[in-house]
Amino acid sequence: MSQYQAIIQQYFEKEKKIAVIGLGYVGLPIALELARKFSVIGFDISAPRVEMMRNKIDPSKELPSSAFEGTDILFTHQLEDLKQAQFYIVAVPTPVDEHKTPDLVPLQRASETLSKVIKKGDYVVYESTVYPGCTEEDCVPVIEKGSGLKAYEDFKVGYSPERINPGDTQHTLTKVTKIVSGCSAESLEVIAAIYGAIIEPGVYKASSIKVAEAAKVIENTQRDLNIALMNELSQVFNQMNINTYDVLEAAGTKWNFLKFQPGLVGGHCIGVDPYYLTYKAMELGYRPQIILSGRGINDGMAAYVAKKVVQHLISQEKVLSKTRVLIMGATFKENVSDIRNSKIFDLHKELKGYSVKIDMVDPHAEADEVEHEYGVVLNDRVDQHYDAVIVAVAHNEYKNYTEEHFRDILEPGGLLVDLKNIYKGKITNFTHWTL
Repeated sequence: MSQYQAIIQQYFEKEKKIAVIGLGYVGLPIALELARKFSVIGFDISAPRVEMMRNKIDPSKELPSSAFEGTDILFTHQLEDLKQAQFYIVAVPTPVDEHKTPDLVPLQRASETLSKVIKKGDYVVYESTVYPGCTEEDCVPVIEKGSGLKAYEDFKVGYSPERINPGDTQHTLTKVTKIVSGCSAESLEVIAAIYGAIIEPGVYKASSIKVAEAAKVIENTQRDLNIALMNELSQVFNQMNINTYDVLEAAGTKWNFLKFQPGLVGGHCIGVDPYYLTYKAMELGYRPQIILSGRGINDGMAAYVAKKVVQHLISQEKVLSKTRVLIMGATFKENVSDIRNSKIFDLHKELKGYSVKIDMVDPHAEADEVEHEYGVVLNDRVDQHYDAVIVAVAHNEYKNYTEEHFRDILEPGGLLVDLKNIYKGKITNFTHWTL
């Protein structure tokens, strides 16, 4: 038995422990799946969140209580507990700030935490989305400085990008091939064995940590650019009085046409990750043109939608300060409670800038969280006499609404803005506008 095989065996026999740092949308599913095969420590800085998980409650509302069954896991917010582990996985958020610059504070703090508990022979794997080079150039030095240990000699480093998709019940953690990478051949084998134990399709061994980082960041950059093309086309076709979805349906009959749709691009991934890549590129003296252009189009869609709504209100000779608009949906995508980087709040802000009175509802979003993060108070019920209704998210609860439902809450001459094209062919007696 080789040296690395002996190390792997110690984890399977639970002689060594695995710790997951950060138990959000990414970290908790990983921790629970690993805990079906290994002894795991789940660490989060939030004591209330830890208490919820001890009671088999996912704070992110993605996993049922049954997901906690049959697991060997200790949930903790105590630093001392982390010292029991020998393999650390970091799954903390990597947002951007108001200037669209990467905010590495959560990552740096997690690395500082690691520096206080890491020992010789330990492994550290980062999962957070970053730009190529971030793991080795920004994170590892923090661990080295705080611990006095030397990376690659005293402890091993790897990167395995997360592919969690909130609300997706098909492409779950164990069903999707996982990229793994390590700082050496031995570390790569150990890391691949740990992840390979829970990933059904297996793992893909990237040639380097930087390659794995780059692969992750371009996955969402590619989607961002394709959606940006659809958003630009929707604006062009709108000028031509052509229904964009009719065009996409027709073009989609060709075997190699990519079926993307226009929309507000929010969430933690697609609307954020490209900025990590462009930041690093510009740091190296290259200004990306296509990527930034796509970001500009997508970031501008909320203002575009608000403008179209206001133009309709003015065409109806409405006094904007006396108009009422209902926004249905607050989360960044359908059937989830996740409001991170939801562009619907950009739409809310744009409309408010026109002095429009706005009500907002969502059956999935937490009202307290919405108010805390965005300063917006969700309504607990839908009123009547709205001049426009914007259906911004395709929640299942909204899909069966009929024309009569909207007729009951809209003023005569009112506008239904159907951003997800849910009601195509169902609205005949008042103005129905979609991207």
